[in-house]
Amino acid sequence: MKNSMLSVAKITRFLWGAALFTLPVTSFRYFPFLGETTYVRPLSFYPIAFLLPLLLIQFWRGKLSLLRAGAVTPLTVFVLFVLAATSLGALLDPLPLRGQEYTGRAIRAWATLIIGLYFFVSAVWMNRSEDDLRFTVTWLMAGFVMDVSWSGVQSLAFYTPLLEKVTVTHWQRAFSMRELVRTNRVSGMAYEPAWLAGQIVTVYLPFLFAALLTRVRVTRFKWLEILLLGFGTLLLLATFSRGGLLIAIVASVLTFLFAGRAELRAVWNWFISGFQSGGKWLLRVGALVLIFGALTGAGFFLSQKGYITRLFNTQAESVEEFIIKNSAGARAAYTFSALGAYNESPLTGVGLGASGLYIYDNLPDWAMTTVPEIARQLSPENRLYPTPKNMYARLLAETGLFGFILYFSFLFSVLGDSLVGLQDNKLFMHYLGIAGLFSLIAIALYNNTQDSFATPNIWLIPGVVTGIISHTNFTAQTAISGAEGGQQ
Repeated sequence: MKNSMLSVAKITRFLWGAALFTLPVTSFRYFPFLGETTYVRPLSFYPIAFLLPLLLIQFWRGKLSLLRAGAVTPLTVFVLFVLAATSLGALLDPLPLRGQEYTGRAIRAWATLIIGLYFFVSAVWMNRSEDDLRFTVTWLMAGFVMDVSWSGVQSLAFYTPLLEKVTVTHWQRAFSMRELVRTNRVSGMAYEPAWLAGQIVTVYLPFLFAALLTRVRVTRFKWLEILLLGFGTLLLLATFSRGGLLIAIVASVLTFLFAGRAELRAVWNWFISGFQSGGKWLLRVGALVLIFGALTGAGFFLSQKGYITRLFNTQAESVEEFIIKNSAGARAAYTFSALGAYNESPLTGVGLGASGLYIYDNLPDWAMTTVPEIARQLSPENRLYPTPKNMYARLLAETGLFGFILYFSFLFSVLGDSLVGLQDNKLFMHYLGIAGLFSLIAIALYNNTQDSFATPNIWLIPGVVTGIISHTNFTAQTAISGAEGGQQ
């Protein structure tokens, strides 16, 4: 029996490592029962689908405990409320849209939420100690190395004659729903460049940034994390994702100001000391020149894309015109229209997955007359189902104000766990706290540009932080109770 449980533990570790390693593949071709318009198809769900039943078996046998994790409570209440809101939404009886009915959309939406919950619960149960966290980060970085390598292959096809673009496209289509992006923007193993940028800022940069601030290394290669941080930055630039770049800058600055003030003072003291001791100022000046050169080079590289420069040279007489000229008109229109669905039922929403049934009825006038993509969507020949393109607009529309508040309660609970890690005296807990803080800021911003619950990015690090912090608190409380019982 003991050997059997040991083998189950090994299998669960293997499956968890496989899920982390395959995380970069966001739109895996071979998913059953999904239409061609379903693009969120994480390959990592396959090992997760086998992992969770094994974890439940271990829980049933008493090998795993159901921790009283702070973030689990608001998440559970949120899920129960969404179930009730979906039932109430059916009473509104919205008209079908292009063959899509309320029940079918609700089932699909619940499937995506369940996929997301699978990732969160698995991350909570598979991360309960420093050793578990090292294992998680190691396999995350292994997957990132694979992603960086494939992105390098794409870059060779884009910018050199060494590889034909059509050849690399055939390779990519072997596992992905989409071919290479025609505008020569690197997408890695994700569906599109923006998805790759979202992965980098919400999953990989948090741990790499934490490694930079704390000097914690999870592998035997001391320079690996710093090297991957450099590659991650270059890869983020190569995506030309405006949202990804903005999220990375904001999350880095806020995390550094909140958790890196000691490091900032140390760098400043090091810089000043070079001019005071004499002879060492040249190194400091060289560092400044290197930083300035890197920033200038990054700016010049980004300026090669009109997609980026239009943000700064667009001549517009209104906000709507500025948004349209910067290729964001359709996205803004869908978000605005989803908020129109919110007016149908402000407190409980129109039901999970049902916002698209109301979007076309609430399109703003400027979108129907000046945005070509909206005109194509309104064509009778088009069969696509519209979505809000914004998680917060979707929550308001589909779960109402109550669901919106409950979801933010979950995020703030994870933030509280991250702050607990930051305040811990142990270096590795501090490392976890920085990664959690960076990730939560990034996820909060990233949700403005995506609306799928099936995206693993928004569940992974919150689950890791929740699992380790809750298990640490549980162990500490058990030890205190044991000590008090011994004294009595």
